[in-house]
Formats: sequence, structure tokens, C-alpha cells
Amino acid sequence: MAAKKNVYFFGNGKADGEAKMKDVLGGKGANLAEMANLGMPVPSGFTISTDVCEAYYKNGKTYTADVKAEVAASLSKLEKIIKKELGDPTDPLLVSVRSGAAASMPGMMDTILNLGMNDKSVRGLAAKTGNPRFAWDAYRRFIQMYGDVVLEVKKEFFEEALSEKRRNAALDPIPN
Repeated sequence: MAAKKNVYFFGNGKADGEAKMKDVLGGKGANLAEMANLGMPVPSGFTISTDVCEAYYKNGKTYTADVKAEVAASLSKLEKIIKKELGDPTDPLLVSVRSGAAASMPGMMDTILNLGMNDKSVRGLAAKTGNPRFAWDAYRRFIQMYGDVVLEVKKEFFEEALSEKRRNAALDPIPN
């Protein structure tokens, strides 16, 4: 008997899933798979099946080794196709995490952008784009979204800190 599939890859004009798999892939995942199968220019990615959420709770809020291995294999495949690596300090691969399942992980109805940003990759992104403000804002967005969605830090905390920095910058517009 074949092991149950937990992660479905899409990209390069083909996908592991299809539109009629909404119960397995969620609405967004099924539609992305269908668009990839139709040859539409969909950025490569992967969808973690909706069953993984149920297994997560049954497993004491941990992921099974097979789920971790499938995610790692899909991430490796994505890095090869995009020709970038997650967290690379010179030209990082940035990914978005989005929920589309009817039964989702707690808090995961929100999106997390720029997964792959860290203290080193932000500098690489700034150098690559020639736009440090864009890179640091992308990093801020990642930290804010991750803090809100995963760590359950209230959005207001981040907004207050950002507002204070903006007020201080207005008083001293020349950065150190």
C-alpha cells in the first residue's frame, strides 16, 4: 500500500492535484493546481493537504516525520525550479503561506508573506534590488505577519511600534 500523500506540488505546467480535489487541497490549492495543469503562468509552489491539520492535532500538535520529509522535498524542488534558496543571504527565495482550507490550522486564515526573510537575507535583497527601504519593509511585513498569525502577538503591538518609529523619524529625518 502506498503512503498517503500530504504535499502536492505545482509548477512548470503540471501539478500533482486538480480542481476537483478541493476537499484535499482547499479551494486555493485546487485552483492553483488546475491553472498549472492548464499551462497558465502560475508561480511554482506546493499545497499541504487539509488532512495534515487533523493529523497535527491527533499527533499532539506536532507534524509527522513523513509530512516534514514531503515539505522538505517540495521546498527543495521549488528552490531548484526558481533557482533560489530560502534564506539565501545574497538572493533569497521568498514564499507566501496562504490558507484555503475549510478546516485550517488555528490562525492560518491569514497570509504570511516573505517567508525566507532573516537578518542576512534582508541585506541580500536590499543589494539585489538596490532598494533597502523595500527590503526592510518586506522583512518588517514578514515579522509582523508571523508574529500575528503564528505567535498570536496582537497586530496593535506592531502598529504601535511602527507608529512610534515613524514619529521619531519625523523628528530626526536623517538616519544614523
